[in-house]
This record gives sequence, structure tokens and C-alpha cells, in this order.
Amino acid sequence: MNYHNYYPVDVVNGLGTRCTLFVSGCIHQCRGCYNQSTWSPSAGHLFTQEMEDQVIADLNDTRIKRKGLSLSGGDPLYPGNLEAIFKLVKRVKEECPGKDIWMWTGYVLAELSEEQQQVVNYVDTLIDGKFEKDLADARLEWRGSSNQVIHRFTLD
Repeated sequence: MNYHNYYPVDVVNGLGTRCTLFVSGCIHQCRGCYNQSTWSPSAGHLFTQEMEDQVIADLNDTRIKRKGLSLSGGDPLYPGNLEAIFKLVKRVKEECPGKDIWMWTGYVLAELSEEQQQVVNYVDTLIDGKFEKDLADARLEWRGSSNQVIHRFTLD
């Protein structure tokens, strides 16, 4: 898996101070997407074991308390990302007590493959659905268009 950007301290992508990883690879290619540079699975940088270890270390850093990890892109549930994302979300839940996981995907929850659902089982908040330019609304919280749905699997 490749990633496009990693922010060890982020206050925009989810509740509270977070670590945010923008992965590469997206089949949806939504008209009006502001992250078109993440569509190619080969864009950005290789997500190495060292990078995964850095995410875990940042989440556990007591100097800057983070609420959790946000995963966006591209699309974390892009088939080529599933193995690495599954490993990462499992590790966050095992090694970062009390941290939540937020994820944005163009896929719709009811239509996820079994492999994608295995990843989502570790997610606390999922924002699903393709960005629809005609339904875009800057006033929406945590989503770009009104068709997208926020699923909260745990209370924040």
C-alpha cells in the first residue's frame, strides 16, 4: 500500500486531536474530488513497517494526547489497501487503548465485501458514500456531500 500524506497531529479530520493517514488508491474517482492526486495506488510513498510503527508511536505519545486515528484517501477500503489497513486497525485496537478509528470511504456500508467488512469491524466511525458534486455542501460536518452517511459504531 502507498500513502499520500500523514499528519501526526490533526484537528480537522474527526473529533479531537488525531493522527491522520491519507492512503493512495481509489476506484471511485468522484467528479469534484479534492484529493485526485490520491487516486493512483502507486502515488505517494510506500507504507512501510517503519511508518506503521510511527503511527502507533504517535497515537501512544503522551506529550500530545490524541483521540485516535483517521483514515482517508484515496480510499482505505480500496482492494489493494485492505491487507495493510486491516493490519493497522487491528494493531491500533490492540496497542493503543482508548483510541478510536474514523474512516472515510466511497463504498457504501451495505455493499461492502466480506474483506472490507472485516476492516470496518475495527472502525468506530465510518463516513461512507461517494462524493457527489451536485450534493456538495460546505456546511456538512465530516462529509462533503449530503448523500454521505456517518455511521457511529461506538459513542464518542
